Amino acid sequence: MPRTYDDLEPTDPDWTRWTGAHVIRHQARKRGDEVFLIAPEEERELTFAQVEDLADRTAGGLRQAGATPGDRVVIMARNSSAFVVSWFATAVGDLVEAPVNTAYEGEFLRHQVQLVDARWVILDDEFADRFVALRDSLTDVEGFWVIDSVGDVASAVERLRAAGWRAEPWDALPTSERLDGPEPDARDLTAVFFTSGTTGLSKGVSMPNAQMNFFSEITRCLTRFTEDDTWLSVTPLFHGNAQYMAVYPALIAGGRAVIRSRFSASRWVDQLREHDVTVTNFLGVMMDFVWKQPERPDDADQPLRCVFAAPTASAILEQFKARFGIDAFVEVYGTTETTTPILSPYGEDRPAGAAGLNASKWYDVVVVDPETDVEVPVGEVGEFCVRPRHPWISSLGYFNMPDKTTEVWRNLWFHTGDAVKVDEDGWYYFVDRIKDAIRRRGENISSYEVEQALLAHPAISECGVIGVPADQQAGEDEVMAVIVPDGDVTAEEVWEFCRGRVPEFAIPRYVWFREELPLTPSEKIRRNVLREEAATAPGVRDREAATVTA
Repeated sequence: MPRTYDDLEPTDPDWTRWTGAHVIRHQARKRGDEVFLIAPEEERELTFAQVEDLADRTAGGLRQAGATPGDRVVIMARNSSAFVVSWFATAVGDLVEAPVNTAYEGEFLRHQVQLVDARWVILDDEFADRFVALRDSLTDVEGFWVIDSVGDVASAVERLRAAGWRAEPWDALPTSERLDGPEPDARDLTAVFFTSGTTGLSKGVSMPNAQMNFFSEITRCLTRFTEDDTWLSVTPLFHGNAQYMAVYPALIAGGRAVIRSRFSASRWVDQLREHDVTVTNFLGVMMDFVWKQPERPDDADQPLRCVFAAPTASAILEQFKARFGIDAFVEVYGTTETTTPILSPYGEDRPAGAAGLNASKWYDVVVVDPETDVEVPVGEVGEFCVRPRHPWISSLGYFNMPDKTTEVWRNLWFHTGDAVKVDEDGWYYFVDRIKDAIRRRGENISSYEVEQALLAHPAISECGVIGVPADQQAGEDEVMAVIVPDGDVTAEEVWEFCRGRVPEFAIPRYVWFREELPLTPSEKIRRNVLREEAATAPGVRDREAATVTA
């Protein structure tokens, strides 16, 4: 009988209270003077009661300016206490947070602001000119509040006003009267999080209160986070990894959340010690970057017990745990649209590459043939599909994109577009994005698995693996590794390093060294760009010819 993940139970059994507003008020009543939010770079600490007061006053300021329930509020800011307060203000004020990547400008920015029909914008002063440049397109935006990020608030406000908008310093918002209004409904839309848009325009995932709360409950349960714990988040707050996979779970548990502006591999251990951090996140190659730092005799002399890694670098997992004295690495598989139906049990060894087990009480899952939607046999690769067994714990669809919503919800299942397999024991394995899957001489190859193997090389900083057209087998691929080196490494060394780490058929035929990989603003590899450029790329090494191609 396949195993399932059976430990997922929300803190509050009443789903009608699954709202950010309810959790903020509950913790303010229960833990008022205890510290919740720590922003070391601002030298600022906020208690639960202060967070509630600031959120209520900020929400009151937004309402006084004319914001009405359901209005979308774009937040474009670097990590700060002002960002967290602004986000919480939308939660208590029954407004809709729409966080935008701080790297966006031009068409990327215009698309997202227009997509959500935003009326209000909260932004760092350094980003004001990006909106001024789009003035003719953003006709629905009415007002701005400017956070002091680089000491340019007054000038930024002036430039926004000169463009014809209402604009005020953000500091004016939390001086308003506290919001006096009904608590938002668990079914109400509370946030729109944007997909990366690796192959097209990004989509806005509409998240109701209950879904965002449940996503956070999953993470709290997964990490066994309690009121005695402290969570360090170094990923950007415009990303769900920092919001409902760090700060919000800490709020639900009544623990502490430490937010920093950026990830530093060299200072990571010191930051753990500074605030007695017990839980943190790794995203992408962060785990590998920390591992490659010079080893110190006191690496394990810090309180960290759990890392939530997405994904976990299996090749260095046991050595990493031993070096830093970590009890458990936990992992999930899921999407912003559906939350995470696949979870790894805390502290349990799992098969290499396994993401976890199905939380079957809450989700139905199936692996199907992507062409027919017919379930594939156990052990075979197919498309992962999911549907919730409880109302309101999945998204409401893509904001203002009904065609895209219909496209992914087919035959009463949400189709993730991910290639996944499940074994006889119930462990699920992410293989690849279906569109990124590589097929070489009859074998299916996971670009992700080859990348993880290559990233274990001490002189490889970043790596993207793609399929390029084969010169003989019609319709099939050859494997190319696109590598950003961190030191001296040759193609011959790459090929030799692969032996015994990946199957012979998956060893890249081509190796292409680049100074950097093309990334989306959310740090995902733009594989379509690599595939387009690979055809004419200079300096590509061919394993079969052992020569440099033109």
